[in-house]
Amino acid sequence: MIKVPLTVKGAEKLRAELDELKSVVRPRIIESIATARAHGDLKENAEYHAAKEQQSFAEGRISEIEGKLSNAQIIDVTKVDANGKVVFGSTVEIEDIESEKRVTYQIVGEDEASIKEGRISIGSPIARALIGKEAEDVVTVKTPGGNVDYEIISIKYI
Repeated sequence: MIKVPLTVKGAEKLRAELDELKSVVRPRIIESIATARAHGDLKENAEYHAAKEQQSFAEGRISEIEGKLSNAQIIDVTKVDANGKVVFGSTVEIEDIESEKRVTYQIVGEDEASIKEGRISIGSPIARALIGKEAEDVVTVKTPGGNVDYEIISIKYI
């Protein structure tokens, strides 16, 4: 089985969601099913069918998270000796050379990526261009609108 990279924060977030699903959501759904069953005929009982659908979704999500965690290679970037290079988990500030616009991204696994939160997937074109580079290097990223050149301003391992 292929190991999927995951940051420590990403693993903690998945574990917290799993705990919430198992200890809060699952018991609540079981209670809803029991209440709906008490109302009688299950064939036309919308509450029962809705609760069963919620149960199916929750159990599917529990299985999905357990699978992700079992196949995860958890990487603590604060303990990685990267010698000043961009690696998985590092936080990189880059500047668009043409527009001089600066952005900061953390390079994370696909499941953790959120552009709104400044986290990009290791498989994204920007991350692939940055991996292995150092501060002050210039990288070219192929985008649908053409090539864009970025200068690496800083690299942090936080």
